[in-house]
Amino acid sequence: MRILVVEDARPLAEVIAEGLRDQGMAVDVAHDGLDAAAKLDVTAYDVVVLDRDLPGIHGDTLCQMITERDGRATVLMLTAAVSPGDRVSGLTLGADDYLAKPFHFPELVLRVRALARRRPAARSRVLRAAGIELDSVRRTVSRDGRPLDLSVKEFAVLEALLHASPAFLSAEDLLEQVWDEHADPFTNTVTVTISRLRRKLGDPPIIATTPGVGYRITDPTAAPG
Repeated sequence: MRILVVEDARPLAEVIAEGLRDQGMAVDVAHDGLDAAAKLDVTAYDVVVLDRDLPGIHGDTLCQMITERDGRATVLMLTAAVSPGDRVSGLTLGADDYLAKPFHFPELVLRVRALARRRPAARSRVLRAAGIELDSVRRTVSRDGRPLDLSVKEFAVLEALLHASPAFLSAEDLLEQVWDEHADPFTNTVTVTISRLRRKLGDPPIIATTPGVGYRITDPTAAPG
């Protein structure tokens, strides 16, 4: 899940970003509307956590710009204004949800996940393939009924592969979906994470690798053909 946090208060932006990363999300940060608009031009985000009062381009204008895009991200608007009129005006601009500051972080996480599932191409809450069952809300995963203890990145990689199954995801695809804009495209972090994930998933192996193409989930019990 790829998230853009747009918040000009840098300490708050970093707290939100790190908290969402701890939940397995890939998070980019922009501190003004101009930077946010530039990031939106090059990256497809699932959810934008958008502060309303922004320098550069105001949050209201940025929200309208997002709304006009094809396959747009959903928008969770943040604001210090708490009156019903403020909430209505924010939603009228095209925001999908609205959260007043200060807020409880667990509520923010739940709202972000709910908005991601509302997108037209959103992934299901529970993903199943090859004996694997992954619940993206409860953050649980099992194989043939056996619970697995995965790290945040291992969980996110498996979620991405299950969502794409039976198609391949390249290392670049996984960097885009699971890490963030600071990920080094020349690093071996994807290879290392896949290796650790394979060990935890156990035998028979279900993550296939095709050189030059990428990774995908395969079902060892499926009949060939």
